[in-house]
Amino acid sequence: MPDPFIGLTLLAILVALLASGVWVALSLTLVGLAGLVLFSNAPAGLILATTFWGHSHSWALTALPLFILMGEILLRSRMSDDMFTGLVPWLSRAPGRLLHVNVFGCAIFAAVSGSSAATAATIGRMSVPELTRRGYPESLILGTLAGSATLGLLIPPSIILIVYGVATEQSIARLFIAGILPGLMLIALFAGYVAIRAWMKPELIPRIDQQFSLREKLYASRRLVPVALLIGGVIGSIYGGLASPTDAAALGVVLATILAWASGAFTWKLFFDAVMSATRTSCMIALILLGAAFLSVAMGFTGLPRNLAAWISEMNLSVPALLVALTIFFIVLGCFLDGISVIVLTTSIIMPMVTAVGIDPLWFGIYLVIVVEMSQITPPVGFNLFVIQGLTGIDILRVAKAAFPFFLLLLVGVVLICIFPQIVTVLPNLMGN
Repeated sequence: MPDPFIGLTLLAILVALLASGVWVALSLTLVGLAGLVLFSNAPAGLILATTFWGHSHSWALTALPLFILMGEILLRSRMSDDMFTGLVPWLSRAPGRLLHVNVFGCAIFAAVSGSSAATAATIGRMSVPELTRRGYPESLILGTLAGSATLGLLIPPSIILIVYGVATEQSIARLFIAGILPGLMLIALFAGYVAIRAWMKPELIPRIDQQFSLREKLYASRRLVPVALLIGGVIGSIYGGLASPTDAAALGVVLATILAWASGAFTWKLFFDAVMSATRTSCMIALILLGAAFLSVAMGFTGLPRNLAAWISEMNLSVPALLVALTIFFIVLGCFLDGISVIVLTTSIIMPMVTAVGIDPLWFGIYLVIVVEMSQITPPVGFNLFVIQGLTGIDILRVAKAAFPFFLLLLVGVVLICIFPQIVTVLPNLMGN
């Protein structure tokens, strides 16, 4: 039985710090210090120094700022506009028509940015004005954008999968491979929902009088070639065993820069802005990871994770019951914290009980990312909601209401991978270790 006093005391300190506006990274560090000072005899200062030093030069973490920089470069280049233009002719006759541009546009950009917020900002900046001008309903415009942008967390290269891999010592390459089929499953769910809504209420979808011949579609597709080259270069090098995720991230930055310059709309100022934005984001994530690493070590000294895992084992809680409880827990937690903070806050406590009941940590990483995707479109701290509100000026509650059907679709995705775990594990097992 875990000591409830330790857990409740540290939880109260953490909630108080976060509620008072203290940075997440600093809050994690202070809670770790409190745990060491109050509930162990370990030298807190020495452990803090060695943990920060030991975790500040992780080679696996090098991929993180590089993928972020690649996404920032693409965000400021003309390639994003070209991607929209290349998709329109192919989707103009599909049920739901140009609403699918949000779904497939977000899926494509997610494969080269790794960021949910960057995906929402890039695709939304192009699609929202155009779809509004053509008369598409606001709820479907906002909903498809908010929901589909969450794919940036799952479709590799995913920043949050790198964070999970570093935090839990899982293979980042295998996590990337594991994210492919669940990502395709979610794309199918989102596109299917749009198609069903269009079939049920065809009056919602404006007609398109312009007809595109096959030749015109193929000609427009030339704009998708640079993006395809980038995706093929980055993801293909990882899956083909030619490069590690870090090497592929460096290749992605080089290819993104070359293609952005070739598009003719990229300047030195935009490149500098991309580097500075990527630096700020990377430093924020790195600081959070350091705080989380220290908290994890501190929790080990207090004995809380070990006792908690033993307590869960003694309860003989079934795997489905545990997953239901964890899903509710993560959804509630995601209402107040961003996705990366959720993962680094919880892995040190959750992973011992997850492994104790025999859940595959690789599968659990994909499950966790999909649940965190749900938190990206739940108020009050849904990052995608904030991004779309900033783009459109529409009240965040209206955006959240429009995104609610996609929240339910993500929940369906969680249920499907729980019932059919092979959706996650089959590709990594085929590819080997």
